Amino acid sequence: QVQLVESGGGLVQPGGSLRLSCAASGFIFSSSTMSWHRQAPGKERELVAAITSTGGYTNYADSVKGRFTISRDNAKNTVHLQMNSLKPEDTAVYYCNALGPRGTTWGQGTQVTVSS
Repeated sequence: QVQLVESGGGLVQPGGSLRLSCAASGFIFSSSTMSWHRQAPGKERELVAAITSTGGYTNYADSVKGRFTISRDNAKNTVHLQMNSLKPEDTAVYYCNALGPRGTTWGQGTQVTVSS
């Protein structure tokens, strides 16, 4: 019942942009902290960005600060990650995460590849 579905990944050239989306269902989205994580081959999964339930606070990894923007629309149960000025080192599988009263939920992930 609890489900997160990511979309928007793909292949983009360095310096380009992508907008990831995460559609949530089966839980009280408006009470959950949402975040995006990524995992590149041979590397640990890392936090990319997080946003509190009301959207009043956001947090970003130093490596993406100033380039990525996380946002949410509680009326539509969606969270987005706008990624600008993409670099090859941004290549990874990106996962949506929800942290709420009943625990943590992960999406299936969407591949982002930055290459010329």
